[in-house]
Amino acid sequence: MTKKERISFVEKTLDALYPAPEIPLHFTSPYTFLIAVLLSAQCTDKRVNEVTPKLFKLASTPEEMAKVSAKKIEEIIHPCGLAPAKSRHILELSKILVKKYGGHIPSTFEDLESLPGVGHKTASVLMSQEFGVPAFPVDTHIHRLAMRWGLSDGSSVEQTEKDLKKAFAENTWNKRHLQIIYFGREYCTARGHSPQLCPICSRIGCREKV
Repeated sequence: MTKKERISFVEKTLDALYPAPEIPLHFTSPYTFLIAVLLSAQCTDKRVNEVTPKLFKLASTPEEMAKVSAKKIEEIIHPCGLAPAKSRHILELSKILVKKYGGHIPSTFEDLESLPGVGHKTASVLMSQEFGVPAFPVDTHIHRLAMRWGLSDGSSVEQTEKDLKKAFAENTWNKRHLQIIYFGREYCTARGHSPQLCPICSRIGCREKV
């Protein structure tokens, strides 16, 4: 099977399984979405969704969060891991949003990535899912599957992003990365993965290296 055929099969399979993938994080505004994505670093979406209701009840806007102590934020988000750093980032970026952006979330990669705790992946998620700008956020699931499917060599997250942007049409990026995340969780897991039972690996093969 050629690479083009593999890509076509991946697309058809993902579209059949997840025709309209929803964002797995719970949020009510661009700001709460940003905070939820920030908290999801090295943490499951399920755990984030368990923690954010209490956090957002305390403060759901930059103006409200800027008045909360880092210690209080840390107490609430502790189950998400990396709580000291994440609480500090949440407080600092909230103050910056109020002072520099009038409480609004900036809509450029440059401005988003300048915020404390917001890296390229987080910025990509916001740009794609909140502002509709084509982007391809790469998490551990996507990085793993891209290598297994022979779509990237797995040398780096940056390279995987470049390779997937070449593999898939730009107008599908925003849904495609969600589809791959769901597929990675359900069928193509990091541990206990059986290529013979995987709807994609069983057909196109499973490559640990390209």
